[in-house]
Amino acid sequence: MKNITLLPADSYTVISKSILTGGDRKNLIALYEPIIGPIAVSLYLTLWNDLDKLEIMSLEYNHHHLMSIMKLDLTSLKVARETLESVGLIKTLYKEGNVNSYIYELYAPLSPKEFFTHPIFNVVLYNNIGKVEYDRLKVMYQSINYNFDDYIDITSTLDNTFKSSYIIPEFDIRERQTSNIKLEKSIDFDMVLSSIPSNILNEKSLNKKVRELINNLAFVYNLDTLKMIEVIRSSINSNGYIITTDLRRKARDYYTFQNNGKLPTLIYRTQPDYLKEPIGDTSKRAKIIYVFENTTPYDFLKSKYKGSNPTSRDLKLIESLLCDLELKPAVVNVLIDYVLRKNNNKLNQAFVETIAGQWKRCNVQTARDAMNLAEKENKKIVKSSPKNIKNIEAKPVWFKDEIKKEEASEDEIKELEELMKGYRQ
Repeated sequence: MKNITLLPADSYTVISKSILTGGDRKNLIALYEPIIGPIAVSLYLTLWNDLDKLEIMSLEYNHHHLMSIMKLDLTSLKVARETLESVGLIKTLYKEGNVNSYIYELYAPLSPKEFFTHPIFNVVLYNNIGKVEYDRLKVMYQSINYNFDDYIDITSTLDNTFKSSYIIPEFDIRERQTSNIKLEKSIDFDMVLSSIPSNILNEKSLNKKVRELINNLAFVYNLDTLKMIEVIRSSINSNGYIITTDLRRKARDYYTFQNNGKLPTLIYRTQPDYLKEPIGDTSKRAKIIYVFENTTPYDFLKSKYKGSNPTSRDLKLIESLLCDLELKPAVVNVLIDYVLRKNNNKLNQAFVETIAGQWKRCNVQTARDAMNLAEKENKKIVKSSPKNIKNIEAKPVWFKDEIKKEEASEDEIKELEELMKGYRQ
């Protein structure tokens, strides 16, 4: 995907690809907001508000218009837009020129039934809001069962009520449209077909809809092609067809078995590509940044446990940084490394949250910015602290002055090697 710099003067036009209703607003807040956050939902509603009275197409605006209304910087706007794109609520078209132009196509949110049966959204919603809130939502959206045993249907039919005297010419009319989410990585279906004999799996079973479900399940449950083949094998009936309900259940069971009964969540992901450093720098600092960017916070924390599973308390703390404060994965990795070094290998919650709050307010989104701010703040602490407090001097090996030392100590060399182990460029 091309990395395009967004400017305040860049123009945009909003086009509605669907018929949007008041119910969609309710669904956005109740179902989507716990997953994509309030800023992305606010951007969607703001673009919706830009539409004309017929809610078909907007006037041409510039992005300074959005910045003024939402009180956001361009980086935050771009992140919110890409979040909406990733869940199928927006498609973005771009044209380069003296003033770059964008078209934002708005798509309707999924209906409650589509959302609660979606292999990704349903699972992530459950994880983000918990069982109590999830059950409350289910009650809100579930259908009402009423006893009609003593009633008969006396509803009048159309042809009994009206007579048709002429034919109205047909014309194109807008329909309600939703957009599918896109995944860059997908299952190798050629490998699936070659691994499962044709007398067991009917190739017709792997239609477009089933393939899409398999890719979605593979994403949310972090299953590669080989693992997915096992799940598919156990979901085939005697006629060689894949039973999708079994497929969902088996994928979920496989994940929970491998992860001590826990359900998956999207937080265990690496840094988004658009926030990563360009490849090519071979300095030690660049290699360390590469580790921060290409390791999930869970795996990074696990490495600090020497390969053992982190405690549930530490995992909840990391999850809070990613979900509640919405810090980027690479930023969380820098924070973990910094706090453990400064705090005698302890992730003290108050200490972590104090630093995390400052980084959030400073809008730190990249590993490099987090490292630079950590160094800056550490210098302030050292300068203002009494000389007899020795542990104030403790600092990560990736601080600039540590990396630039011509003669590193054995401990520093070991720490650098451990940090970069397995991630050499």
